[in-house]
Amino acid sequence: MSLKSKSNTITVLIHILIWVVFGMLLFFYQPLSWNVEFPYQFWIKQTLTFFMLVAAYYFNNKLLVPRFLLHDRTGVYLATVTMVIIVFLALNYWADKALHMHEHMEGMFHRQHRPPKPKERGGWDIFGTVIVALVLGISTSITAIQKWQADIRLRADLQQEKISSELSFLKAQINPHFFFNTLNNIYSLTYINAETSRKALHQLSRMMRYVLYDTQHGTALLSQEIAFIKDYISLMQLRLTEKVTVTFNSPTQISDVAIAPMLFLPFVENAFKHGISAVLPSIILIDIRQHDEQLELHVQNGIYKDDNAINEENKGIGLTNTIRRLDLLYPGKYKLDIDENAVANTYTVHLTLNLQ
Repeated sequence: MSLKSKSNTITVLIHILIWVVFGMLLFFYQPLSWNVEFPYQFWIKQTLTFFMLVAAYYFNNKLLVPRFLLHDRTGVYLATVTMVIIVFLALNYWADKALHMHEHMEGMFHRQHRPPKPKERGGWDIFGTVIVALVLGISTSITAIQKWQADIRLRADLQQEKISSELSFLKAQINPHFFFNTLNNIYSLTYINAETSRKALHQLSRMMRYVLYDTQHGTALLSQEIAFIKDYISLMQLRLTEKVTVTFNSPTQISDVAIAPMLFLPFVENAFKHGISAVLPSIILIDIRQHDEQLELHVQNGIYKDDNAINEENKGIGLTNTIRRLDLLYPGKYKLDIDENAVANTYTVHLTLNLQ
């Protein structure tokens, strides 16, 4: 059952409960407390009163509260509710007169040799006033609460829609960014080894199938993400020299859990983009660990100026967007430490995800 259907069911049950309570009050309170046999006119009168209360409830619920009270027209609302009470009492009085209730009730007590219940003829109907005011008060309260809950659901839906749109936009930025950088690497590789570049293009197409088709549901399995990172590292190693040492560690036994796709890529990509020197020995360490529901990524690389880096406007897009995705997808459930050590010439990323 959907949340909306469940809410509608609860609303119907509340309304049924309200009218069962008021029905018992109108039809059983006096017969049980007075312990007398009432004439049939009494039951007709109580039935008319019941339907007038139902009409007052839904008139207030569907028209008065939405049109006046919820639009800050409190004065008009109170004046209209007062008129509803007056009309109810007038109709109630007219029903008493039409059914000759006073005479029938006096006759009933006379036949059963009981003193009649005191009631001023033509006096103010206090019981009728109280019960219609109670019905209108309940109607107003329930309508206001339902409007408040609907506003909360609407704000939550709008917030979720906003987050989904932002995540789609961020992912749309990350995917071309990854694709553009990788193509740039393969382009450089074509000058060195055409056969290797063809192999790299085939591997890239396999990776892009994962990016375009396997991650459309917003989540991916951890095993898929690790396989994707392995493919990416393998693709990058095609153009590396022997001076570059890449160490990649991943869990030997993976407990598959759903995670946001391409969450690790920007950190790994950043290591290859800025952690490789053309002349100096370079070391890149990538370590993925899993402890029950906790996932850790540790990336460490050297810091080298890349004279051939892609224009500065795109610099850091992947990292910036990934941090934003973490804020949206894992609020309060992740810890990201980035340390740039100029003395040791190292750049370290340590990401901890709590997947509970």
